[in-house]
Amino acid sequence: MSKIIREFESASRYHYDFGLCSYENGFSQVDTSQDAGYFGTWANPYKFIIFCYCEGDCITTVCDNAEDFVKEMRELKQWNNDMQHTCAVDPGLDPLNIAKWNEIGLGDLLH
Repeated sequence: MSKIIREFESASRYHYDFGLCSYENGFSQVDTSQDAGYFGTWANPYKFIIFCYCEGDCITTVCDNAEDFVKEMRELKQWNNDMQHTCAVDPGLDPLNIAKWNEIGLGDLLH
């Protein structure tokens, strides 16, 4: 089961890229063809969190476990595919992040 938290923050996606959703905090960027200064998505395979920023709307999905996280990530990928957007996870060059995505069964989403 997942818990969804909705908030509003007047910022830009870059506030999250280098802060809350940074690689140092365990997040990987979910790259899509709709990314812009006003939109971005990140996912944390350690804490099972997905965070989306869109024009100030902040949506945090907190999953109870790896199984729920995998389900949410698969749905996110499918939605982007259905909307004809590209979608892939960028774990950075960190071997530990790459290994974690592979460990939970989402290595096929990496680029």
